[in-house]
Amino acid sequence: MRSRLAARSARLVLAAAAVTALAATATACGPDDSADTGSSAAPSAAASEGADSPSGDTASTGEPSTGSGDKASAGGDTGSGDGEKSGYGQVCGANDLDLTVTSETQAGGYYLVTAKAKSGITCYLDPNTPSVSFGSGADGVASPVGQGGEDSIKLTGSSVAYTGISPSTTNSNNGKEFDTVIISTMEDDANPAELKLPDTAHVDKPIVTNWATSSAEAVPVIA
Repeated sequence: MRSRLAARSARLVLAAAAVTALAATATACGPDDSADTGSSAAPSAAASEGADSPSGDTASTGEPSTGSGDKASAGGDTGSGDGEKSGYGQVCGANDLDLTVTSETQAGGYYLVTAKAKSGITCYLDPNTPSVSFGSGADGVASPVGQGGEDSIKLTGSSVAYTGISPSTTNSNNGKEFDTVIISTMEDDANPAELKLPDTAHVDKPIVTNWATSSAEAVPVIA
């Protein structure tokens, strides 16, 4: 009887020792392993965020490259706008032209006006007959005689056009004296040209020809 009790006591002691050992093992592994797992996970997450962050920054700083492309495009457009001259394909205004006037002796004397487009300008003389006047009065307005060209004339580079102005078509002395002539290339020309004449003109019922590409077609006569 005594031996059985001793054996049972020994088994209980062994069982208690085994439980205590298991509990100690669980206690030792649980917190330490959790701490180790937590500490190892945190650097991993931080490393992941660190890797993503530079990549994100690079993508963000990549946008200026696109912006640079936009600026280059805008610059190209600006360059193209600056490179293009104004006046291409338009009707010539008097301020688009370099106008000169000379005194000629044919047909009793007249003034030959030469028109050339200013540098960088391409334009068309249309309508063909310029508006010409001596002074501001109605009696100084030149009447068209229909001579010269009948089509629009393109002026660009070295090309020129001519018109002829006869200041007087009468034999009377009732006219007025002028030393300038006003020329408009279109109706309601905002910037008509006032040209200094090479001499003083006696003006009485003046006439003017159409624009022509040949000076020989710009000699004003009354048919």
